[in-house]
Amino acid sequence: MNPVIRHVTFDCTGDPYDLGLFWSELLGRPLADDDKPGDPEALIADPAGGPGLLFVRVPEGKTAKNRMHFDLRPQGRTRAEEVERAIGLGARMIADHTRPDGRGWVTLADPEGNEFCVERGELG
Repeated sequence: MNPVIRHVTFDCTGDPYDLGLFWSELLGRPLADDDKPGDPEALIADPAGGPGLLFVRVPEGKTAKNRMHFDLRPQGRTRAEEVERAIGLGARMIADHTRPDGRGWVTLADPEGNEFCVERGELG
């Protein structure tokens, strides 16, 4: 029997609840009912039963580029609209790799500096 991925864990030096709220808003999935500000961890469960996103407080800050990241595809929005929405939630722009033909992606960072990419969706 092979293992299954239970959580994808994000280390953070700030409040795990705050970082969880950013991802909760971005992905449209709620934080666990028992998570509160100041808790040492916060969880976003996958309603379909896939891996949850777990945010855990650690003492050391991020020091290098992520070795793994999410590639997000917008649903019901263009890439530009999704990037604007993410920035409005607290993300910051790292690099725009949009090509003249519309392909490509935009690299952003969450409030703790974890990189993620927004690809082109069905609306562009």
